[in-house]
Amino acid sequence: MTTANFISLVGRASKDPESKYFLSGACVCKVDIAVKRGKDDEPDWFSLEFWEKTAEVAANYIRKGGLIAVQGEVLINWWKDPEQGNRFKPVVRVKNLELLASAKNDSVTPPNNVDDDSPIPTPVKSKAKLILNKN
Repeated sequence: MTTANFISLVGRASKDPESKYFLSGACVCKVDIAVKRGKDDEPDWFSLEFWEKTAEVAANYIRKGGLIAVQGEVLINWWKDPEQGNRFKPVVRVKNLELLASAKNDSVTPPNNVDDDSPIPTPVKSKAKLILNKN
């Protein structure tokens, strides 16, 4: 029998992502998301880990409160804690990212679908001011 390790989630980012670059040039980005099972249920929390191009897109476009869809695999990180013994933390290593809705106060327009083979969109910094017409 063949086995598979695949997970698909839709949830909201709990905070802006944290990214880290290594000397090799590799990028990792981490963020937690809240996923509701039903309308009145408490959310389940998942830790996400993005790598390479997907990590750079996640760092540039995911914001606290943003709705995202991810697909990936579950990894179990474990370590020894002197006080509590062996500790375990499941982490979703994201392979595909879809930005569904930005946070209410976010003015960045993200790309729709991103995977490890997508080109990296570069945010444009501008000195221009955004003027909203409130008519």
